[in-house]
Amino acid sequence: MTLVNRVRRLSAALAVIAFTASPAFAQDISEAHLKAAREAVDAINATDMFDGILPAAARALKQSLIEKNPDLQDLITSTTDQKALEMASRRADLEKEAALAYARVFSAEDLNNIATFYNSPTGKKLLADGPIVTREVTKAADIWQRGIVRDLAQVVGVSLKETMDSRAKAAPAPVEGAAPEGEAPAPEGEAPAAN
Repeated sequence: MTLVNRVRRLSAALAVIAFTASPAFAQDISEAHLKAAREAVDAINATDMFDGILPAAARALKQSLIEKNPDLQDLITSTTDQKALEMASRRADLEKEAALAYARVFSAEDLNNIATFYNSPTGKKLLADGPIVTREVTKAADIWQRGIVRDLAQVVGVSLKETMDSRAKAAPAPVEGAAPEGEAPAPEGEAPAAN
C-alpha cells in the first residue's frame, strides 16, 4: 500500500471518529462554556505543540514521492506545498476539538479562571519560563537521587556491620577441643580429621 493510500485511510478513519463522537458531546456543552474553553486553550497554548504536524507531513510526503520519482521533484514540491497551505485552515478543527476536550473536564468558571491566570503577567511568565524551571528541578532531583542512593547504601552498610559485630560478640566462644558444629568429637588420643 502506498504512503498516499495509507494517509487517506488514516484520515478517513479519524474523520469518521470525529464526526460520530463530537456531535453528542457538543450538544451537552453550551456556547458560553465552549467559548470559555477556547479562551483557556488559547491562553495556555494547548495546541502549540502540534503546529509542526502539517509541515512535517508535507516534508515526509515530498521526500517519499521524490525518492520514487526524482524526475518530478519540482512538481512534487510545488504541489505538496500548495496543498499543505490549502489545508492549513483545518488547524481550526484541532482548536475546536481541544476546546471540547477541556469543556468536558472543566466547568465554564474553571476555564475562565484558567484563561484569566494564564493571560496575566504571572501566567505568561509561567508558560515562558516553566520549561526552564522544570529542567532545573529535574537536574536537582537527579543530584538528590544520587545522594540518597549513596547515603542509604552507606548507612545500611554501617548498620549491618554494627549488627553483625554485636552478634559476633554475643555468640558463645567455641570451647577448646570441641568439634565444629556438625562433626563428632574425635576419640581421646586421636587428632580430629582434616577436611
